[in-house]
Parts: sequence; C-alpha cells; structure tokens
Amino acid sequence: MKWLESIEKSKLGAAGLVLAVVLFFAVNIFSNVTFQDSRLDLTEGKLFTLSQGTLKVLADIDEPIVIRLFYTKLLGQRSPRHATYFERVRELLERYADLSQGKVTLEVIKPEPFSDSEDRAVAAGLQGIPLNDSGDLGYFGLAGANSTDDRASIPFFTTERETFLEYDLTRIVHTLANPERTVVGLMSPLPMDGGATRPPFNAGPRWAVLDQISEFFEVRTLPMELRQIPEDIDILMLVHPKGMNDFTRYAIDQFVLGGGRALIFVDANAEVDVPADGRMRSLPRSEFNKNLNAWGLNLADNKVAGDLDTARRVNVRVGGKMNVVDYVVWLALGKNNFDARDAVIGDILTLNVASAGILEKTDAPGAEIQPLITTGANAMSIDAEKVMMQPDPVALFRDFESGKKPLMLAARVRGKVKTAFPDGPPPGGTPKNENAKAGGTPPKHLNESSGPVNLIVVADVDMLHERFWSEIRNLMGQRIFVPFANNADFVVNALDNLGGSDALIGLRGRTESARPFHLVQEIRQAAERKYRDKEKSLQAKLEDVRSKLENLQRRRGTEGDMVLNPDDKAAIEDFRIQMIVVRKGLRGVQRELRREIDQLDAMLKFFNIAFIPLLLGAATIVFALFRRTRRKVRVVTE
Repeated sequence: MKWLESIEKSKLGAAGLVLAVVLFFAVNIFSNVTFQDSRLDLTEGKLFTLSQGTLKVLADIDEPIVIRLFYTKLLGQRSPRHATYFERVRELLERYADLSQGKVTLEVIKPEPFSDSEDRAVAAGLQGIPLNDSGDLGYFGLAGANSTDDRASIPFFTTERETFLEYDLTRIVHTLANPERTVVGLMSPLPMDGGATRPPFNAGPRWAVLDQISEFFEVRTLPMELRQIPEDIDILMLVHPKGMNDFTRYAIDQFVLGGGRALIFVDANAEVDVPADGRMRSLPRSEFNKNLNAWGLNLADNKVAGDLDTARRVNVRVGGKMNVVDYVVWLALGKNNFDARDAVIGDILTLNVASAGILEKTDAPGAEIQPLITTGANAMSIDAEKVMMQPDPVALFRDFESGKKPLMLAARVRGKVKTAFPDGPPPGGTPKNENAKAGGTPPKHLNESSGPVNLIVVADVDMLHERFWSEIRNLMGQRIFVPFANNADFVVNALDNLGGSDALIGLRGRTESARPFHLVQEIRQAAERKYRDKEKSLQAKLEDVRSKLENLQRRRGTEGDMVLNPDDKAAIEDFRIQMIVVRKGLRGVQRELRREIDQLDAMLKFFNIAFIPLLLGAATIVFALFRRTRRKVRVVTE
C-alpha cells in the first residue's frame, strides 16, 4: 500500500472521480438489465401498478389479440405532454404483451398526412385533431381486434383520462377476449337509457353509467311491469323500484329464489326522481321493502343518512351572500367506509352518494347480511322531508347530532332465504301496462331459495347519475367523462362479481385520492358549528326585537307619535348592547378559527420545507465534528 502513499493526492482524487463515474454507469447498466421487469410504485393510489384484475384478464386470454397503437410524430412535437403520454401508453402496452405470453401483439403505427396509415386510422374509427393551418391531422388512438374479427377502439387518448389509462386499456383487452357478454336486465322507472318516461317528457341523454356497463355487459331494458323475468337474463339490475304491481314483485322474488343474481338500488329520497319542472307527482321513495324484508333487509322509512366526517362542501346563499358549508347528506366516502375484505368494494377509492337511505337488518330466517358500505361513527339518521325539494344545508349542519354509530348504506345478501309471497302467486288479473310482457308467472312456485342467493343492495339511487361522480367535457363533438369518484367502477365490479367472475374486480379508475387534513377539518367544523349556533341565537334575538317594535307601533298615539316608556327604552338599549356583544363574539370565533388553522398550516409548512433540511444540516455538522475528533485522536495516538 506504500505505492498509494507515493501518488499525489490530486492524481489520486482524479482517479477516484473517474472510478466513481465508471462505477455509476456500471451500476445503472447492470440494474437496467437485471431489474428491467421490476417495478417499485410508491404512490398512494398505486397509480403505476398493474391491478390484479388486469393480470387476471391477461392470464385468461384464449385467442390472439392484435392491438394497433396509432401516433402521429408531429403531434408530439407540437405537444410535449402528448409525447410523454405516448411513451407511457406504449410502455404499458408492451408490458401487457409480455405478461400475456404472446397472446397480445402490439403494433405501433405512425400515420402521416395523406398516407395509407392515415387511411387505416380513419377506418378504425380514430379521431384526428388539426395540427396546422394546412389541415393536417394528428392521431393518437388505439384499435384492437381478435381472431373472430371483433373490434374495439379508443378514438383519442386525451390527457384528461391519463389516470384511468390502465382501466381503458384493460377494458379493450377484456372486450376482445370475451366477445360473449353477460346479459344484464335493467328495470327502472327513471329514464336511464335516454328519452323520457313521464311528464314533462323532455328527452335526455343516456346515463353515463350505462355506457360504462355496456363496455363489459349486454344491457337489455325491461318493462316495469311483467309476469316473469326472461330466461336469458343473467343479472337483474333493479333501480328505484316504485309503483310496481304484485305480479312484478313476485316475478323478481322467484327469479332471485331460483338462483338469479340481482343488483338492487333503493332510496328514501332519490334526488334524480324529481321532474325537470319541479312538480313532484309522487314521493321520490323506493317501494320494495316487502321483498327486502324476506331477504333480511329493510329500507328505513323516511330516513336518510348524514355523516359529518365525510360531508361534501357546497356553496349556499345565506343572507344575500355565498357561504361554504358541509352538506351532511352529500357524502364522499373513502376506504374507511368500505369492507376491504370484499372484492367488490375493496379496491375502490372514493364513492359519492347523495341523501342515501339507511339499510337495517331484519330477522329473516336464513339470510346472511354483510355490510359493504357504511358511514362513519359520527353519523345521524335524518328525516327525509328535510332534504326534499329545497333543503337547508346550513340548518342540517347546525342541528346535526351524532348518533355515535355507523349506518349501513350497502350490503351483500347470502344464504337460503324465504319467499316474500308465502301464499303463492298473486291472484289473477292482468298487468296495468298493456306493453308489459305477460309470459305467465314462473312455472313452479318456490317457497325457499334453491341454493344460497347472491344479492347486492345499495341504499342510494343518485350515485348512479353522472352529476355526482363525473365531469362531462366535449372533445371534438364527443362527450368525454372525467370521473372524480369511482361510482361507475363500483357498479361494474358488482355486476362482474355477481356474474361469477372476478376478472374486472381490480379494474378501477385511478382517481387521485383526496387527502384532507383531518385535524384542520375538525377544528374548522367545531368552530363553524359554534358560529352557526351563535348565528341562530342572534337571528332569534332579532326576531324578538322586531316583535317588540311591532308591539310598540301598535301602541302609537292618535297623533302618530311614538310614546316609549323608560322600560321599553331600556329593553331596546339592552338588546343593542347584546347584539354588539354577539357580533363581537362571532368575529372572535372566526378569528380563533382562522388563527388555529393558520398556526397548524405554519407548523406543517415548517416541517415540510425547513425541518428536514435543518435536520440534514445538523446531522452533517455532527458527522463532520465526529470525523474531526477521531482524526485528532489518531494524530495524538501516533
């Protein structure tokens, strides 16, 4: 080692630097080759990890699938964001091809203006966007086909759906790998499939959730009055059952007892059941408890669920100005509200519900009830009349009193259950609706299910409508849905699970999970409730003084003069003093609210911005002093 001591320190340092650079590149090349297939995803929502649903879809492919990715290079030059997005799409599709063991083949096509490749993109149904004044179009889409010539496509990869990329790609693969689809029978008095079914008969678009369902299942709309569920229906999706006759209830009962699976949405206050003209012709409540009671559940009469911890913030006009308040019946439910053990809900991040009903267990023999979705413990059962037509979010928030226990919003029903019609089919007669299918009652009456039933019941109808879970944007004349909650994913998961497959259970929109500061939220809610209570007290005092002034006016003299005795003057002066004190108290509460939140915000900023650098700096100084001390000790010893 003496030859090292003879080398100049500068040359030794330069050699060490060169060696470090070589070692750096060597380690990178080795890790790139060795760990090419390894992935480490540290994001909270696991945005870059392939879900189990995708892996199962790829493993179950039985026939070759060809996926053609179209991308115009000029588009990437004009929009670097699209260039980055293309690389991610290509890499993910290459990963799909590797995991499918050759069943998925990827072709990357880069169409140029007026070329054969552009003609292929147009023939595949892709949409181009203008790139320059000459009218040249740029393409960024996907077209897939299987061996039986079934086709599926993504017309254009919009960056607004980048967080849902895996969902969209796996949907294409699943559609091509499973051309024969499960048949879902949809029964609902609501115009879910477009058009209008009641006054004022204004035609509306098809609900977006049906578009999502139709990507995986064959959806058939059934009349609300029938004698028997058609035999080719695999799953019954019943939404907001109301106004049905006993024949239809009996048909549904026998369908379930005979082994049919059902996804049922009921509600104590369906906000989407209000006509456009605002004239309610019937209460927006589902009427299905006769069947539910036999299956172990009951929809609480005239009650909706409120939850302070998951309440959504809404803008409300109070006293002529806009205020932001927690609307305790519009809930943004998260992982803590779901049964993570159930595959239907375990992979969902967020569900939005609106004035949801409350499910209660009954003592029906044989029924096994498994809650899937619940509120938090800070929940309250609220009269449905308070949220019908013109609800007062401020009053609901102000008067909220926690019941200290969670409320059930959705449940799975298993076990062998009894019929809701122990006396057999309803007596003779014909359905009210002449268009109803009268195929006769089921051939054999069942008093008990032939085997364990498989049902999912959800106590909210509004969650199906896109205004509660998605933004709608227009791209080149096409409606693009950008979800901010996983409502549609939950429905697809539930239908797929009821259909006997778990292939799509892991498929979900990778929405960014909202991560509120719970301590900040608790401080704000506590102060705001205190503020609302004082506000209510002040309003009561204002009404009291108005009443007193009216009484004084009625005592006006015949000459029109106002005669106030000393007691009246003292009362009015005392009220003015009280009003000033209350107003000061209100301002004090608001200042205290802002002060506590600002203090917490400052502390969090300190830890996020300054604490870690200071900690590292301190550790560096301590380490340097330690090394210096050791060096001195070594010199003294020598």
